[in-house]
Amino acid sequence: MRVVLVAAEARPFATSGGLGDVLGALPAALAAAGVDVSLVLPGHRSVLRSGHPLTPVAHVQAPVSNRSVAGRVLWLRDTAVPTYAIDAPAYFDRDELYGTRDGEYPDNAERFAFFARAVLAWLRDTAHRPDLVHGHDWHAGLVPAFLRAAPETYPELRGVRLVHTIHNLAYQGSYWGLDWHLLTLDRRFFSPAYLEHNGHINFLKGGLVFSDAITTVSPRYAREIQTPEHGCGLDGVLRERAGRLTGILNGIDDTLWDPAVDPAPPAHFSIDDPAGKTACTAALRAELGLPATPDAPLLALVTRLTWQKGIELLLGAMSRLLAETPVQVVVLGSGDAHLEDAVRAVAAAEPARVAARIAFDEPLSHRVIAGADLLLMPSRWEPCGLTQLYAQRYGTLPVVHATGGLDDTVVDAAQRHGTGFKFGAFTVEALLEAVVAAVAAWRDPRERARLMRNAMGADFSWRRAARAYAGLYASLAPGGA
Repeated sequence: MRVVLVAAEARPFATSGGLGDVLGALPAALAAAGVDVSLVLPGHRSVLRSGHPLTPVAHVQAPVSNRSVAGRVLWLRDTAVPTYAIDAPAYFDRDELYGTRDGEYPDNAERFAFFARAVLAWLRDTAHRPDLVHGHDWHAGLVPAFLRAAPETYPELRGVRLVHTIHNLAYQGSYWGLDWHLLTLDRRFFSPAYLEHNGHINFLKGGLVFSDAITTVSPRYAREIQTPEHGCGLDGVLRERAGRLTGILNGIDDTLWDPAVDPAPPAHFSIDDPAGKTACTAALRAELGLPATPDAPLLALVTRLTWQKGIELLLGAMSRLLAETPVQVVVLGSGDAHLEDAVRAVAAAEPARVAARIAFDEPLSHRVIAGADLLLMPSRWEPCGLTQLYAQRYGTLPVVHATGGLDDTVVDAAQRHGTGFKFGAFTVEALLEAVVAAVAAWRDPRERARLMRNAMGADFSWRRAARAYAGLYASLAPGGA
């Protein structure tokens, strides 16, 4: 089966976070599982400057409003799987992927309407037409909508099957109804049964309504998003399509995240020889200016500083956390300005206990994950989460709010195969109780060794996830199960 993945980002070409990490690893894992797979991205500036030789393979014309917009399809040579970029400098030759700190680019609706049309124009005319198109998040949501709402435009693709993956339902690509002309679709599709949601065009809804199968990135999140609490206004749509919805847990690139060979930390270690982790912890404290306190654990947050990630909960708990536990805290991340300022203020007030690095710094993130003893993820919701998977691979025990993929991937320490600590209520008391339990376990050498070994031995590789996707693809083929 020939499969084309359509996404807005993929490491190392362009990434803003988890979506790029997933699309950086999933294609190669699918290929290893026997899928004939390729990837198509917007021709962001970073994609075209990634160092791969570029070969034009097609010219495309895509309708946008009352215009026909030209673009090129470029093949990025020497990649792990065939990778292509839709080159349209007016839309994609920009410093950032989606916008600046001041907000989204004002033409994002037009940019990604063009992207979807250009992808279909290319797939319609290429000699290597796919059997299945697998779109990711709102940026690719119009691909199924254009293909199914106007099949006469793409008769060559009539038999193509469609899968769409929700990586984070909170991001939907919602644009005001006056932008409808950009889509060049019949007005009847601007209705609650199709692309309209609360008076806006909802790009993600296009992927949900028109695809043959919907996936999301953990089993629990697949259940949660069918509820008003976590459905972000689309829970009704997802309940209607529940028979088509499944949760496939994300994986991690266990060659990139491997403490035995990772070049970023100062020492290497493994499940059978964990001694190097102590050197990583000492070096991290020195790097961050924290005093050596070998009798107290180092608690880390490596995260976007946003409301979703529960940073306010941590800030509300911080004074008691420092008073009631011996932990030192390190925060690495960037995001909302008021949260950045609040984290800086805590670090300035408690320089011996709290270190903050307000930045997106990938090498430092590896050093923090390797050197920390505990990882805190107090997310309000978390579709899957990757940081807790990285942490377990490095023997850094996660303390997580039991939601979405965090609940699916962390086994509570009380169980035989425990790998970390979970708290159910989203409260300061519940967070503190979990951290206190984690500190007690860390101080018990036998318990710490048990949990670290369980965590480092857990299989979060993309091989497992790729097999699940390959099985889903096969079920959608003619005669599939």
